[in-house]
Amino acid sequence: MFTAIIAITLLALVFGLLLGFASIRFKVEGDPIVEQIDKLLPQTQCGQCSFAGCRPYAQAIAEGEVDINRCPPGGEATIQALANLLEVEVKPLDDECGIEQPKTLAVIDEERCIGCTLCIQACPVDAILGAAKQMHTVIADECTGCDLCLPPCPVDCIDMVEIPASTANWRWPDPDQPNLGNLGQLEAEQVKQP
Repeated sequence: MFTAIIAITLLALVFGLLLGFASIRFKVEGDPIVEQIDKLLPQTQCGQCSFAGCRPYAQAIAEGEVDINRCPPGGEATIQALANLLEVEVKPLDDECGIEQPKTLAVIDEERCIGCTLCIQACPVDAILGAAKQMHTVIADECTGCDLCLPPCPVDCIDMVEIPASTANWRWPDPDQPNLGNLGQLEAEQVKQP
Protein backbone atom coordinates (compact mmCIF):
# COMPACT_ATOMS: atom_id res chain seq x y z
CA MET A 1 0.00 0.00 0.00
CA PHE A 2 2.79 2.44 0.89
CA THR A 3 4.60 1.48 -2.30
CA ALA A 4 1.60 2.52 -4.39
CA ILE A 5 1.30 5.87 -2.56
CA ILE A 6 5.01 6.59 -3.03
CA ALA A 7 4.84 5.60 -6.71
CA ILE A 8 1.84 7.87 -7.38
CA THR A 9 3.49 10.74 -5.51
CA LEU A 10 6.70 10.37 -7.53
CA LEU A 11 4.74 10.24 -10.79
CA ALA A 12 2.81 13.37 -9.82
CA LEU A 13 6.06 15.14 -8.95
CA VAL A 14 7.70 14.15 -12.26
CA PHE A 15 4.67 15.20 -14.34
CA GLY A 16 4.41 18.47 -12.38
CA LEU A 17 8.04 19.27 -13.10
CA LEU A 18 7.58 18.40 -16.78
CA LEU A 19 4.50 20.63 -17.06
CA GLY A 20 6.29 23.47 -15.27
CA PHE A 21 9.28 23.20 -17.59
CA ALA A 22 7.05 23.01 -20.68
CA SER A 23 5.05 26.10 -19.64
CA ILE A 24 8.26 28.12 -19.33
CA ARG A 25 10.05 26.68 -22.36
CA PHE A 26 7.12 26.84 -24.78
CA LYS A 27 5.50 30.06 -23.50
CA VAL A 28 3.74 31.96 -26.30
CA GLU A 29 4.24 35.69 -26.02
CA GLY A 30 1.29 37.91 -26.91
CA ASP A 31 1.64 40.87 -29.22
CA PRO A 32 2.43 43.84 -26.95
CA ILE A 33 0.74 46.36 -29.27
CA VAL A 34 -2.52 44.38 -29.07
CA GLU A 35 -2.28 44.50 -25.27
CA GLN A 36 -1.74 48.27 -25.34
CA ILE A 37 -4.64 48.85 -27.73
CA ASP A 38 -6.91 46.60 -25.68
CA LYS A 39 -6.11 48.59 -22.52
CA LEU A 40 -7.20 51.82 -24.23
CA LEU A 41 -10.57 50.42 -25.31
CA PRO A 42 -13.51 50.83 -22.88
CA GLN A 43 -14.07 47.06 -22.42
CA THR A 44 -17.83 47.31 -22.93
CA GLN A 45 -17.81 44.19 -25.16
CA CYS A 46 -20.83 45.74 -26.92
CA GLY A 47 -20.05 44.67 -30.48
CA GLN A 48 -20.87 48.07 -32.02
CA CYS A 49 -17.51 47.98 -33.81
CA SER A 50 -18.70 44.78 -35.59
CA PHE A 51 -16.37 42.59 -33.51
CA ALA A 52 -17.40 40.22 -30.71
CA GLY A 53 -15.56 42.28 -28.11
CA CYS A 54 -12.77 44.73 -27.42
CA ARG A 55 -9.95 42.18 -27.69
CA PRO A 56 -10.82 41.05 -31.27
CA TYR A 57 -11.18 44.71 -32.27
CA ALA A 58 -7.75 45.47 -30.79
CA GLN A 59 -6.28 42.54 -32.73
CA ALA A 60 -7.84 43.82 -35.97
CA ILE A 61 -6.49 47.35 -35.37
CA ALA A 62 -3.00 45.96 -34.72
CA GLU A 63 -3.13 43.94 -37.94
CA GLY A 64 -4.28 46.99 -39.93
CA GLU A 65 -7.63 45.45 -40.90
CA VAL A 66 -9.82 48.25 -39.50
CA ASP A 67 -9.58 51.92 -38.51
CA ILE A 68 -9.29 53.25 -34.98
CA ASN A 69 -12.63 55.09 -35.18
CA ARG A 70 -15.16 52.28 -34.71
CA CYS A 71 -15.79 52.48 -30.92
CA PRO A 72 -18.81 54.63 -29.95
CA PRO A 73 -18.54 53.89 -26.20
CA GLY A 74 -14.93 55.06 -26.20
CA GLY A 75 -15.73 58.06 -28.36
CA GLU A 76 -13.33 60.80 -29.30
CA ALA A 77 -11.11 60.29 -26.25
CA THR A 78 -10.38 56.68 -27.20
CA ILE A 79 -9.79 57.60 -30.85
CA GLN A 80 -7.32 60.28 -29.74
CA ALA A 81 -5.51 57.84 -27.41
CA LEU A 82 -5.31 55.18 -30.14
CA ALA A 83 -4.03 57.73 -32.67
CA ASN A 84 -1.31 58.81 -30.23
CA LEU A 85 -0.30 55.21 -29.52
CA LEU A 86 -0.19 54.14 -33.16
CA GLU A 87 1.09 57.48 -34.44
CA VAL A 88 -1.70 57.83 -37.01
CA GLU A 89 -4.08 60.64 -37.88
CA VAL A 90 -7.15 61.19 -35.69
CA LYS A 91 -10.37 60.40 -37.53
CA PRO A 92 -13.95 61.24 -36.61
CA LEU A 93 -16.12 58.47 -35.17
CA ASP A 94 -17.51 56.16 -37.88
CA ASP A 95 -21.27 56.93 -38.08
CA GLU A 96 -22.02 53.36 -39.21
CA CYS A 97 -20.98 52.06 -35.78
CA GLY A 98 -23.14 54.46 -33.80
CA ILE A 99 -22.81 57.77 -32.03
CA GLU A 100 -20.98 58.70 -28.85
CA GLN A 101 -23.36 58.81 -25.91
CA PRO A 102 -22.97 59.50 -22.22
CA LYS A 103 -22.08 56.46 -20.13
CA THR A 104 -25.16 54.59 -18.98
CA LEU A 105 -26.04 51.85 -16.54
CA ALA A 106 -28.70 49.16 -16.91
CA VAL A 107 -31.37 49.27 -14.21
CA ILE A 108 -33.95 46.50 -13.90
CA ASP A 109 -37.43 47.30 -12.62
CA GLU A 110 -37.65 44.33 -10.29
CA GLU A 111 -41.46 44.51 -10.01
CA ARG A 112 -41.86 43.99 -13.77
CA CYS A 113 -39.07 41.39 -14.12
CA ILE A 114 -40.45 37.91 -14.84
CA GLY A 115 -37.14 36.08 -14.38
CA CYS A 116 -36.78 34.86 -17.96
CA THR A 117 -32.91 34.97 -17.79
CA LEU A 118 -32.69 36.29 -21.37
CA CYS A 119 -30.85 39.41 -20.21
CA ILE A 120 -28.40 37.29 -18.22
CA GLN A 121 -27.60 35.29 -21.34
CA ALA A 122 -27.14 38.48 -23.40
CA CYS A 123 -24.84 40.29 -20.94
CA PRO A 124 -21.24 40.00 -22.20
CA VAL A 125 -19.69 40.89 -18.83
CA ASP A 126 -21.93 38.88 -16.45
CA ALA A 127 -23.22 42.02 -14.73
CA ILE A 128 -26.76 40.67 -14.21
CA LEU A 129 -27.66 38.35 -11.36
CA GLY A 130 -30.80 36.27 -11.04
CA ALA A 131 -32.32 32.86 -11.51
CA ALA A 132 -35.14 31.43 -13.58
CA LYS A 133 -38.50 32.80 -12.45
CA GLN A 134 -36.78 35.03 -9.90
CA MET A 135 -36.17 38.76 -10.12
CA HIS A 136 -32.89 39.88 -11.64
CA THR A 137 -30.62 42.72 -10.62
CA VAL A 138 -27.63 44.51 -12.11
CA ILE A 139 -24.21 44.73 -10.47
CA ALA A 140 -23.60 48.44 -11.03
CA ASP A 141 -19.82 48.22 -10.80
CA GLU A 142 -19.71 45.54 -13.52
CA CYS A 143 -22.24 47.01 -15.99
CA THR A 144 -20.59 48.61 -19.01
CA GLY A 145 -23.76 50.16 -20.45
CA CYS A 146 -23.57 48.19 -23.70
CA ASP A 147 -27.39 47.99 -24.17
CA LEU A 148 -27.21 44.31 -25.21
CA CYS A 149 -29.65 43.32 -22.46
CA LEU A 150 -32.46 45.54 -23.82
CA PRO A 151 -33.53 43.71 -27.03
CA PRO A 152 -34.07 40.23 -25.51
CA CYS A 153 -36.19 41.48 -22.56
CA PRO A 154 -39.80 40.46 -23.33
CA VAL A 155 -41.38 42.81 -20.76
CA ASP A 156 -39.19 45.90 -21.26
CA CYS A 157 -38.24 46.06 -17.59
CA ILE A 158 -34.69 47.30 -18.25
CA ASP A 159 -33.89 50.99 -18.52
CA MET A 160 -30.57 52.56 -19.38
CA VAL A 161 -29.90 55.37 -16.91
CA GLU A 162 -27.27 58.01 -17.57
CA ILE A 163 -24.52 57.97 -14.98
CA PRO A 164 -24.35 61.42 -13.38
CA ALA A 165 -21.13 63.36 -13.82
CA SER A 166 -18.65 62.98 -11.00
CA THR A 167 -14.93 63.36 -10.54
CA ALA A 168 -14.55 59.73 -11.60
CA ASN A 169 -16.15 60.10 -15.05
CA TRP A 170 -16.00 63.81 -15.98
CA ARG A 171 -13.95 64.92 -19.00
CA TRP A 172 -12.64 68.30 -20.01
CA PRO A 173 -14.88 69.84 -22.68
CA ASP A 174 -13.72 70.01 -26.28
CA PRO A 175 -12.18 73.49 -26.75
CA ASP A 176 -13.28 73.59 -30.41
CA GLN A 177 -16.97 73.47 -29.49
CA PRO A 178 -18.48 75.96 -27.03
CA ASN A 179 -20.17 74.46 -24.00
CA LEU A 180 -23.56 76.13 -24.01
CA GLY A 181 -24.79 74.54 -20.81
CA ASN A 182 -28.40 75.52 -20.10
CA LEU A 183 -28.57 78.46 -22.50
CA GLY A 184 -31.72 78.73 -24.55
CA GLN A 185 -31.79 78.60 -28.35
CA LEU A 186 -31.79 82.42 -28.66
CA GLU A 187 -28.84 82.80 -26.29
CA ALA A 188 -27.01 80.01 -28.13
CA GLU A 189 -27.38 81.88 -31.41
CA GLN A 190 -26.09 85.06 -29.76
CA VAL A 191 -23.00 83.20 -28.56
CA LYS A 192 -22.27 82.07 -32.13
CA GLN A 193 -22.48 85.63 -33.51
CA PRO A 194 -19.36 87.86 -33.22
